[in-house]
Amino acid sequence: MFPLRDDRPTYTAPIVTTLLIIACSLVFIFELLLDDYSRNHFMTLYGVVPAHLRLQSLLTSMFLHGGWSHIIGNMLFLWAFGKSLEDAMGHSKFLGFYLSCGVLSALVHIAINFYSRVPTVGASGAIAGVMGAYLLKFPRANIRTLVFVLVFVTTADIPAAFILGYWFLIQLSSGYGSIAHTSVSEAGVAWFAHIGGFVAGMGLVKLMGTRDRHYRRRDIYWN
Repeated sequence: MFPLRDDRPTYTAPIVTTLLIIACSLVFIFELLLDDYSRNHFMTLYGVVPAHLRLQSLLTSMFLHGGWSHIIGNMLFLWAFGKSLEDAMGHSKFLGFYLSCGVLSALVHIAINFYSRVPTVGASGAIAGVMGAYLLKFPRANIRTLVFVLVFVTTADIPAAFILGYWFLIQLSSGYGSIAHTSVSEAGVAWFAHIGGFVAGMGLVKLMGTRDRHYRRRDIYWN
């Protein structure tokens, strides 16, 4: 299942969400232009390597991606859940929230994989935070979702609570299973970064708060 968009009306343009998608896409294009050696060096330099942590990598790693499916999946999830949350929080607060979730998710990954020398990249942890916050704020929203049934492809409106709850359960079960293997799971997925980001998002959105709908409408008419 791939979420495409939600059914909630928004009253402000998703400026930050759009810019984040553009930034990640431009960095990915740059990665594609590198030769294999340079690309691996780039990933190691700017990705999170727990055993040799560079503090700046806590931020830079969330703009790197490891392949087409990685970036396309992440950007679809960011668009589907990010624009409504940005509308509710406001642009500046949403950006701070997003980056904070990314950093916290990376710290959880480091804590679980302290001696790993494998670079971890991707916006998944930050986006997981967006998803956790979305679950708290808009559990009754419906998500237009791309669904694959055998050889057929269709779309369906699925409750956000179901999609996000199902997604989180997968992360929990996969994360638990990965503990018995190496410091990074066999599939190369940082499961605990996803779990940490999701939980961080739920906590941070309650701490940072959101604007109510009436206030967002005044933003439109008074500016």
